[in-house]
Amino acid sequence: MASGMARRALGHSGFEGEGRHYAPEFTQQDIPQHANGVGNGPHVQSTTDGLEVLCGPLLNYKRMSGEQTDNPVWHGSVLVVTTPGRRPDALRLSCVGPVRNTGMTNGHSAPRDQAFSGVRLFEDPRKAFWRFEIELPFGEEERAWEYTIPMMTSANGSRPNMDKPKRFAVPSKHESMRIMFHSCNGFSVGTDEEAWSGPALWNDVLRVHDQQPFHVMVGGGDQIYNDSVRVSGPLRAWTDISNPHKRREYPFGEELRAQCDEFYFLNYCRWFSTEPFATANGQIPQLNIWDDHDIIDGFGSYTDHFMRSPVFRGIGGVAHKYYLLFQHHIPPPLSTFTTDAPQTTDAQGPSGDSVQMRDTYVMTTQQEDPSFIIGKRPGPYVEERSRSLYCQLGKRIAFLGIDARTERTRHEVNYPDTYDLIFQHARRQISASRGEIKHLVLLLGVPIAYPRLQWLENILHSPIIGPIRFLNKRFGVAGGLFNQFDGGVDLLDDLDDHYTAHQHKKERKQLVLRLQDLAKEQNVRISILGGDVHLAALGRFYSNPNLNIAAENDWRYMPNIVSSAITNKPPPAAVANLLARRNKIHHLDSETDETLLNLFDKDPGAGQPGVKPKTGDGNHATMPSRNYAIICESHSHEGGSQTNGTNGMNGINSVNGTNGNGLNGHTTNGDHATTFIPPKNTREPLHHGEENAGTTHPAAGGIARTGLAGLNGLDVTIRVEINPSDREGHTQGYGFSIPALDSGAYKGNGEKW
Repeated sequence: MASGMARRALGHSGFEGEGRHYAPEFTQQDIPQHANGVGNGPHVQSTTDGLEVLCGPLLNYKRMSGEQTDNPVWHGSVLVVTTPGRRPDALRLSCVGPVRNTGMTNGHSAPRDQAFSGVRLFEDPRKAFWRFEIELPFGEEERAWEYTIPMMTSANGSRPNMDKPKRFAVPSKHESMRIMFHSCNGFSVGTDEEAWSGPALWNDVLRVHDQQPFHVMVGGGDQIYNDSVRVSGPLRAWTDISNPHKRREYPFGEELRAQCDEFYFLNYCRWFSTEPFATANGQIPQLNIWDDHDIIDGFGSYTDHFMRSPVFRGIGGVAHKYYLLFQHHIPPPLSTFTTDAPQTTDAQGPSGDSVQMRDTYVMTTQQEDPSFIIGKRPGPYVEERSRSLYCQLGKRIAFLGIDARTERTRHEVNYPDTYDLIFQHARRQISASRGEIKHLVLLLGVPIAYPRLQWLENILHSPIIGPIRFLNKRFGVAGGLFNQFDGGVDLLDDLDDHYTAHQHKKERKQLVLRLQDLAKEQNVRISILGGDVHLAALGRFYSNPNLNIAAENDWRYMPNIVSSAITNKPPPAAVANLLARRNKIHHLDSETDETLLNLFDKDPGAGQPGVKPKTGDGNHATMPSRNYAIICESHSHEGGSQTNGTNGMNGINSVNGTNGNGLNGHTTNGDHATTFIPPKNTREPLHHGEENAGTTHPAAGGIARTGLAGLNGLDVTIRVEINPSDREGHTQGYGFSIPALDSGAYKGNGEKW
């Protein structure tokens, strides 16, 4: 809606390919003075000349439109959070030129620019949220764009030069996006943040971005850690209540809601303004799905009667409000749950809670962004509908992010009808591409191809825990073993979050089988992203080797890229080594196997002075060190084949030829895929793109394209921290490639379909 208002105000009708019409000069009078909303907001007027910014700017990617035309359009938004009482001037957007000529270092903008007006999403006496929806054309080559919002100043003086232009990159209309994936971007309660050099890996992200720009950064959940609300925040008194029954019945009145609202808001402002994360927020477009720490640790996975307590319902609503504003740039509900207002205990009416609406303005959404797949009914503990995401990341890659937190309970991740909506939408969109989409990147907050931990669940659920719980309650024995909420074993909420937990076993299997059907029907490779577990790994589903289906033709082959955490501390090496020992070859059914790849040929920085070992000698499957992932097309489609091309800052290097040829002349796609003989031990490479996976793989650098995965495959790099004491966050790269899918070739055992 905002973008349409901006276009009408600016007097232009949209893009017209390479020769699109640029907006005329923009004035303050052109800004729409009233968007549809409820409430008048605070009666204050800023007396300062500058726009006092509390947080931002935050850049988001939304979607493409016109994907199947010659003139596709990029849609995104910029969010700034300001002090109330002043309407910002228009955002100005300029095309700087081709990335290969301009790079990602900010310079002088091109003289021609566009202007986009800001729309007020929310305002109360403390803050105002302004969204600028921006649109721009995909061009014949990768381009750098700059935006600026005039007169921006830091409200507390901590961030100088805020009015400096921010630069981001958009791929050509012939290419797919270069993706950065991260998760667990924060610290658990009690972590010595200085000992881990703070968010140091974001320095590495920005270094790589300067060399070869990211077009989107996907947040896999826990973009912020709000757990301290129970330690140093307004829930401390509630947490200290020793009686679980009294804790469950504790009211969540307006006073406590207002305190929690303030806490979540300030925590978002603090963390999203922390460098170097703040710099990345302003110049790499975000695409996010939330998880438990965006609310509070374990939210959704405690016992049902405890999750339905007023305090959990209350903080669920507050966290959801700021998740929508900060991470999706959309207005929140009119009000959130309190025990003081009966109308907030169910889906609120159009007026919401009058107490919460006092001196407050909330924009009302007339039309949801088409990138959202919205559930049919509210979640059980957050009384709002789930928001999964579908969009296209350039020419050939589609993205599907499943909201696996809003509807989550201890026994169910998503409602069955939500899965139906998600698969119907994805199937419709992929079909509409008429074969252009070759790869579907699926985001799940938690890994789905991962070692089983049912043996540990059985121990923690066993009768031996009873006496320990009694001693804990009476004498404080084993205090770290039990959580502060329902008195349950603390580790169980993490285990219950896993798709591999026994209570999610059926749901997990049905999800994987439906993904297989989608991949086979649409002839699209599905690769899965997962975080949460604070280590790096690569899980894979694949056809039982007895079926004799090469990975290039195997719709069951679905890699699960596990990248976590970019900021939080990793588990001890002993835990990672134990998981690696549990890396069995599992059978989803008679036709589908799964296991982790032995990806890590050596520890990061092995042999360097002062670098400690990360894993045991026998562990090549799980890496307990902070990390993030890079995903991009293996082969360049821009300007034909390239062996030492010049696209991007440092060029794109296709290794050993084009047309899908990989190392040693092997063809990685098409009928010659059968030249690769799969190993007897499927923890080893299943196709050419997994050969030499690790530090010696051509994709390990994360910059040059390898060509190993063929015409429509992907190169993947997991960049792993070498030394947590290094505040610059230097990393070691581990690479592998993922082939595209040609599912129409083989039924199995050499038979054609």
